[in-house]
Amino acid sequence: MSDAPVSFSKSGNIGTITLNRPPANSYEMEFMQAMDAAIDAANRDAEVKVVILKSASEKFFCAGADIKAFMANDTPANMKMVATAHKALGKMADSPKVFIAAINGHALGGGLEIALACDLRYAAEGDYRMGLPEVTLGLLSGNGGTQRLPRLIGANKALELMLTGSTFTPADALQYGVVNKLFPADQLFAEVEKIAGRLANGASLAIANIKKAVYQGIELDLQDGLKVERELVEPLFNSKDAAEGLTAFVEKRKAVFQGQ
Repeated sequence: MSDAPVSFSKSGNIGTITLNRPPANSYEMEFMQAMDAAIDAANRDAEVKVVILKSASEKFFCAGADIKAFMANDTPANMKMVATAHKALGKMADSPKVFIAAINGHALGGGLEIALACDLRYAAEGDYRMGLPEVTLGLLSGNGGTQRLPRLIGANKALELMLTGSTFTPADALQYGVVNKLFPADQLFAEVEKIAGRLANGASLAIANIKKAVYQGIELDLQDGLKVERELVEPLFNSKDAAEGLTAFVEKRKAVFQGQ
């Protein structure tokens, strides 16, 4: 494994971004720069269709910011780190690839914000905590939390969690809609790899346009969102993947998509 705090590797058409800054994967500028580089590496690799974001730690997905690093910085330096994080995490939503967070331990502050920036989130069962407790430090969730959490679970619940700084369990996260599904801790990575495999062998053009339609449309009113949807479905009708998918359905066989 790379000595970098965040690294990219791949196996076939599935990539993996691994957080590895012991003991708790707390982030600072070097971490965020490595995150940015790992996301770029994943996006550049044409063979990779799905990227799993995971932790090398058994107890922490990511504990959030390195508080000592924040305290040592002046405000411009801290804002540069925030800007780096915004740029890096935004690249996951903008990518045609699917990014999946596999949360196996504490995901707090910026750690949860990293997971929120992924397209899908799966978590291990257990007694660890998640949350955006920045208010207890006199701050707000500055790596996308104030924007992504309300869009994910609604403003009412998101405000309650961020204003109180309350942390919550994986079971709570499932109930709130923060994560898609829970798995037994010893099965998490294997189950996420199965999901990634199914998606990686799916209709990649359609998957990319579904992401684009959702992320662009959620910012618009309904009629403008429907216009985006029409614009994105039209080229799919002309794709070889759609021809294969429709033909396979009629022939009662499994479709073999080529991303064309």
